[in-house]
Amino acid sequence: MIDIADLRFRDLAIPRLHIPPGHTAVVGPNGSGKTTFLRLIAGLLTPISGTITVDGREIGEIETGFVNEFPDRNILFYRVRDEIAAPLRFRGISCNKTLEMVDAIVSRAGQAHLAPRLLKQLSGGEKTLVALLTAVISSPRILILDEFDSHLDQESISLSMDIIACSGAEYVIQCTQNMELAASCDQVLFLSEKGLELAGTPEEVFSRLRRTCFYPILWRIRDGT
Repeated sequence: MIDIADLRFRDLAIPRLHIPPGHTAVVGPNGSGKTTFLRLIAGLLTPISGTITVDGREIGEIETGFVNEFPDRNILFYRVRDEIAAPLRFRGISCNKTLEMVDAIVSRAGQAHLAPRLLKQLSGGEKTLVALLTAVISSPRILILDEFDSHLDQESISLSMDIIACSGAEYVIQCTQNMELAASCDQVLFLSEKGLELAGTPEEVFSRLRRTCFYPILWRIRDGT
């Protein structure tokens, strides 16, 4: 369980929150602190006060993968194979084992054709898939996804969900503007300018958002609203 207690960072304040294992969607209007929230959980930001722990361990002790909306901002290498290999090399994994793991993960994802290419030759969607493979190759316990799906077509989203499902991550926390995708998750968090307003199953959260733009379109069609 991810436990958050008395968390404060600038305007974001979360008195208490428990995030169980599974796939958690984070939704809400722009400016509500969603990215800040994800970066705090990823350990990329340090809270002004409060704690974030995972089964009693500090968040910085937990292996975490992170993918944001603009993968170009975090690219370290020119070639796809080298980019995906980076987390393993930073951990001191041998060259032979690293290459073996890279070849395995791109093959499982059906993206082996990308491995020898230069990142600058890839489309935006392909770069996002490479960023996702880079984030999961070290088998993180927590996978943080900050609107990485914003520029993906449905086929790429489906492929990404398959990669995530096979990643072994115990916690997947995903900020998204795709309410249908959020509705398919195990739990949903709704943030507003007031802070964390709602937390629960998709049914529990979206039933409170029925009259808003955050209510899934497919649910509107289903309900005839």
